[in-house]
Amino acid sequence: MGSKVYFTDFRCPVGTSQIDKIKRLCKVAGINNIDFDGKFTAIKMHFGELGNLAFLRPNYAKAIVDIVKEAGGKPFLTDCNTLYPGSRKNALDHLDCANINGFNPMSTGCQIIIADGLRGTDETIVPINGDYIKEAKIGKAIMDADVFISLSHFKGHESTGFGGTIKNIGMGCGSRAGKKEQHCSGTPHVDEKLCRGCKQCFKECANNGLEYDETTHKMHINETNCVGCGRCLGACNFDAISFNNYNANELLNKRMAEYTKAVVDGRPNFHISLIVDVSPNCDCHAENDLPILPNIGMLASFDPLALDQACVDLCMKAKPMPGSQLDKHLHDPNFCDHHDHF
Repeated sequence: MGSKVYFTDFRCPVGTSQIDKIKRLCKVAGINNIDFDGKFTAIKMHFGELGNLAFLRPNYAKAIVDIVKEAGGKPFLTDCNTLYPGSRKNALDHLDCANINGFNPMSTGCQIIIADGLRGTDETIVPINGDYIKEAKIGKAIMDADVFISLSHFKGHESTGFGGTIKNIGMGCGSRAGKKEQHCSGTPHVDEKLCRGCKQCFKECANNGLEYDETTHKMHINETNCVGCGRCLGACNFDAISFNNYNANELLNKRMAEYTKAVVDGRPNFHISLIVDVSPNCDCHAENDLPILPNIGMLASFDPLALDQACVDLCMKAKPMPGSQLDKHLHDPNFCDHHDHF
């Protein structure tokens, strides 16, 4: 049999709420079949970069926390530190960011633990012997949990096409070293004819992988330092940066899938994804564009891959939001966009 994915839209009759709906969705999908009694339960989500307003509201997290606590579990919200600069690059900044964006014990009903520690180095080595990854480096607190739940915001992504459940788990649960390992397929190059010397990409590089030539006013890649994370691609508005390795993004997705396997294998796990405020780029950006698709609904499943596929299918059937980046892309044959949405 194929895996089951459960769906509900965001419509709410008077007297009900979306919080009621997400709780009912999870219970119908079978979350209460998990034995939570006395179990540490990691709820993996994205707290949103400062300046971004597309991330999931803390109210949704509290709904999942309530379900776990009602069943006797000990839930905590969690994420790992980022590979790039920003407001979530270490545990202290990360917790400040989460608090500013509304995630704290008062609003969510549980504590927040940054799974890979202060500097992103607290990790558990998980042997998986995959085709691309032999040992995954996962944030320690995530692997210490007895039960794993993912709560994902489904949206576009500049390197992986879309960010959903597997992105939230595979990349999101990797320690800083784990994230670097997933991004190591290739290094980008800069087309000097297209480079405007604006230095926007320079702000996104966390590893001294970019060098600016003051004579030519062009950016160059330092291949010794570059880890191939792809943040500079998303930052360039002029398509001046691309990967040398044509299949770098494909390999990134495959490594990410194997990291997801390392996280979920061998313990109870459950997954929720919300197709809401579908921004063209990841919530890791310090901004968000107009949603490219309408708010579609909430989905839940025990199978993270089936859940992502269901979300993609629903998005592919939806009409673009008028005036959005996706709407412009579909109606203007001369519009050039280096992002691959779904």
